[in-house]
Amino acid sequence: ALLMLAMIGMAVFASFASFWPYNMAPSLRHYTMGLFDAEVGEGFVNSLRMAAGTAVFGTALVFVGAYLLEKTRAPAALRGGVRLLAMLPMAVPGLVLGLAYIFFFNQPANPLHGLYHTLTLLTLCTIVHFYTTGHLTAVTALKALDPEFEAVSASMKVPFYKTFWRVTLPICTPTLVDIARYFFVNAMTTISAVVFLYSPETKVASIAILNLDEAGEIGAAAACAVMIACVSSVATLLFWLLSMWIERRTQAWKA
Repeated sequence: ALLMLAMIGMAVFASFASFWPYNMAPSLRHYTMGLFDAEVGEGFVNSLRMAAGTAVFGTALVFVGAYLLEKTRAPAALRGGVRLLAMLPMAVPGLVLGLAYIFFFNQPANPLHGLYHTLTLLTLCTIVHFYTTGHLTAVTALKALDPEFEAVSASMKVPFYKTFWRVTLPICTPTLVDIARYFFVNAMTTISAVVFLYSPETKVASIAILNLDEAGEIGAAAACAVMIACVSSVATLLFWLLSMWIERRTQAWKA
């Protein structure tokens, strides 16, 4: 932990140094340059929008997919194929995923060509990139539930969606918060896949850091990186508070 904090501390120190490593006088010049002069502020807004969309839609997609896979009846071949597709993103590097999205969505004859260079496509790519970990987390939570819930509800003529909404979802809500936090933080910091898919209007903060570094503005790049770390830390704290509130509201039965 100390080694990790030391590395992060060096980035924080460099972001305040006037001209690393020659002039160590503290200054806010890099934060001003990064957020205003280099128009990285717009990238931060795009990153927050993409991260929020990834957390909301990614969590919903992961949990519903895991529920259909674990709690409904389907042919074994279909279930095996879905499991394979859910595990596949973990084996695909982000660079390969980004290139694949370019070749598919950049084709003018493709009806989905309109999604190219949009935040919607960046959000979709990020969800797919980090899908596997969220899926495994949701599957683990669902496997911990008594499998007789669905059988009892079916015997009582209760629709499965009502059991899902009133029983399964409240019990698994803390897991949903953890999945949403995982998606949000990774969306704020991801580079590998989205680096091929952004446009000047949809540039995100992590890409702006690369551009600043290539331009020789290491201090401004460090300042933007520190801003991303602060946003991710605040988001993690908010998710933790939300998790505590949800624990009191939905997990009282454990006591």
